[in-house]
Amino acid sequence: MEQIQAFIDSANDVLWGQLLIYLLLGTGAFFTIRTGVIQLRLFGRGWTEMTRGLRHGAAGDITPFQAFATGMASRVGTGNIVGVAMAISLGGPGAVFWMWMTALLGMASALVESTLAQIFKVPHGDATFRGGPAYYIQLGLRQRWLGVLFALALLLAFGFVFNAIQANSIAAALHEAYGIAPATVGIGLVVLTALIIFGGIRSVAVVTEFMVPLMALFYLGLALYAVAANFRAVPGILVLICKSAFGFGPATAGFLGYSLAQAMTLGVKRGLFSNEAGMGSAPNAAATAAATHPATQGILQMFGVFVDTMVVCTCTALLILLSGDFVAGGPLAGVALVQAAMQTHVGSWGKHFLVLAVFFFAFSSVLGNYAYAEVNVDFLKGNKLLIGVFRLLVLAMVYFGAVSSVPFVWSLGDLSQALMAIINLVAILLLSGVALKVIQDYERQLKAGIVTPVFSRSQLPEVAAKLPQGVW
Repeated sequence: MEQIQAFIDSANDVLWGQLLIYLLLGTGAFFTIRTGVIQLRLFGRGWTEMTRGLRHGAAGDITPFQAFATGMASRVGTGNIVGVAMAISLGGPGAVFWMWMTALLGMASALVESTLAQIFKVPHGDATFRGGPAYYIQLGLRQRWLGVLFALALLLAFGFVFNAIQANSIAAALHEAYGIAPATVGIGLVVLTALIIFGGIRSVAVVTEFMVPLMALFYLGLALYAVAANFRAVPGILVLICKSAFGFGPATAGFLGYSLAQAMTLGVKRGLFSNEAGMGSAPNAAATAAATHPATQGILQMFGVFVDTMVVCTCTALLILLSGDFVAGGPLAGVALVQAAMQTHVGSWGKHFLVLAVFFFAFSSVLGNYAYAEVNVDFLKGNKLLIGVFRLLVLAMVYFGAVSSVPFVWSLGDLSQALMAIINLVAILLLSGVALKVIQDYERQLKAGIVTPVFSRSQLPEVAAKLPQGVW
């Protein structure tokens, strides 16, 4: 295990330190410029599309809001709690700044990748749709081998590794709070997960449609209460975050001097794990919606990145930094640090609330991750037997995550998401012309006063021949 850990750490150092950080931020900057900073111009439209998507469509359809909720189920998970705590513990308060930058630039990447997923989606046998990077790589770039490589990377990341991470966080929270054995937690999670995932993607969409908004509202409500109670200290914390982002944090008051490289690397890693912008995961959920225009789901997913990082992750960061419980190099890290901060703000019952929040955040992510993975099993021509075997393997990884060590699981997660993100970022850059034309069509219709933009394949004749029948 030590040799495996050393190999994974070395691979992560190369991929993250020398390639992915610059590719991720550069791609986000490219799309921000090409779309005229669309994440600011059409930010309000994200709220409009979300509330409009609450209305159900035709019977059996996965609505835009259900697809959005499935994507948010995977996004809003332990990355928003444990991931933020780890970023601060290992990269200092400045890591939060780089999480923000990853999200702000990544919003444009999220718009493009989810729009492409809708353009190149394919009909499925259960009267829903499937799509995502594997599909737009095959149909848009005519490179099935690369689509297969992406699908395999996603299966490793979301089908197995990330589900193990979520289970690990639940087990750690329950063990820290109540002393429950990780093996017991693992068995319970396996049973709960099996009850839902054997119903397929539609079952996941129905559950997450209600679970995600409720859990987010409860957590944000308590976090905002703690922030409001300490509002005079908030400006100082924000200044600390910005200074520390560039290695200028104070070496007093419990903070050691963190380097720019530490803050940036940890912030981008944990930011990407949390909001998934550019990674190629959320498009798998976005493609399942019965939308009227491809950019509709792109706008929704763009809005989801903002909610995930700029709202939920920021609330967690403020909870930690306002509490005074964070000490660089100290004994508290991960979920234990957030539990201590919560108790500082609201008393001993905060520990119990956080356990509940971690459970629902992490469990919803298991469901969202599974939905992503099933889409890619379908892409690999999965039949009922293969999907059944895959579900059993997912359950095995949930149990493995509950009883395994934290550093190994998180390191493997960093490696698998790096492989996914590199393939997807290259693909969306190559297909950017198609996505930008569709987004421009969406904006033209809005400017013309059309309340609900509608897309037809005849509007994109250069790719119409590549699209399957029954779509657009």
